[in-house]
Amino acid sequence: MTQDNAFISFRNVNKFYGKFQAIKDVSMDIGHGEFFSLLGASGCGKTTLLRMLAGFESVSSGEIYIDGQPMSGVPPHHRPVNMVFQNYAIFPHLNVRDNIAYGLRKQKLPRAKRNDMVEEMLELIKLPEYGDRKATQLSGGQRQRIALARALILKPKVLLLDEPLGALDKQLREQMQLELRALQKTVGITFVFVTHDQEEALTLSDRIAVMAEGRDLQVDTPTRLYENPKTREVASFIGTMNFFDGTVTSLKGDTAVIKVDGLGEVSASMGAVPLLAGDSVNVAIRPEKFVLTDEKPDGVQYCVKGQLNNAAYLGERSHYYISVDGVSKPVAVSAQNRERAQETETQSRPVWLSWNSAAIVVLKD
Repeated sequence: MTQDNAFISFRNVNKFYGKFQAIKDVSMDIGHGEFFSLLGASGCGKTTLLRMLAGFESVSSGEIYIDGQPMSGVPPHHRPVNMVFQNYAIFPHLNVRDNIAYGLRKQKLPRAKRNDMVEEMLELIKLPEYGDRKATQLSGGQRQRIALARALILKPKVLLLDEPLGALDKQLREQMQLELRALQKTVGITFVFVTHDQEEALTLSDRIAVMAEGRDLQVDTPTRLYENPKTREVASFIGTMNFFDGTVTSLKGDTAVIKVDGLGEVSASMGAVPLLAGDSVNVAIRPEKFVLTDEKPDGVQYCVKGQLNNAAYLGERSHYYISVDGVSKPVAVSAQNRERAQETETQSRPVWLSWNSAAIVVLKD
């Protein structure tokens, strides 16, 4: 994504509250029709960035552009955006049809036209028979759909969503994630979505900006963020990651030979990380990239002996924690339960961990 084909652009955006800097020189681009997520822990600045895009907060310095137009000085009601909040903000004294039509009141549309638009929205959110129901007669998921319809009926160029699924239980939340993604593809407009939930961001997004302390650490596709994080902070925030201390012993083209504490000598692609012999590095390996066996495996690239300390059965998968000589923390290993599981064994016993070079991510220390 470049500035030339961006639909939304943040250019050196900063936000101060007195002496506290909430947003620190953020520059990023969002494409037209993209589902873009701002992901980070509480207090990282993601909601502040969203509110500045909406016009509810001013920019201390820098500029935000929507469809090529600078937004400085443009009030919220004149921006081509609409927003959906976590608490839905459904009016309890209005029925579903009137809730959806609420934003159309100032447009002075003919009643027939307004009614047609509302019915179209009810079909879009798959609630065509719910128009006369009161808000108190709706489930959480239905209320969220009504909030989405009320925002979309105004045909904004950008829909902003501030943790809109946060109040839902796990099963309904997962269902609404699929429905929200399908809805975005149907309407074809740009969605900017704020969440602290990693799995939610990975499920929904075309691209994700991982944020911390007011900065965008990495903006990338879900696959690249997970498989090729650029920093230890991103690697540890997206999913679970094992980190090992290592030292580069030699370089062969774009491959680094690294002596890793507890794992021995390994070879791995440097990727975009510039390395020199003697550099200290972090070697990172996801739990599911390890293979756990009771006997020493044959024909594998790398393996090391360890001691099973603990295990947790999570239904579709199990997590294991392995002590390895020379490694300060237990190594986390994840395995799918493809067969009908028996009781997960937690008894301490010797085991073997194996992996290959493709599993290794090298991060500059």
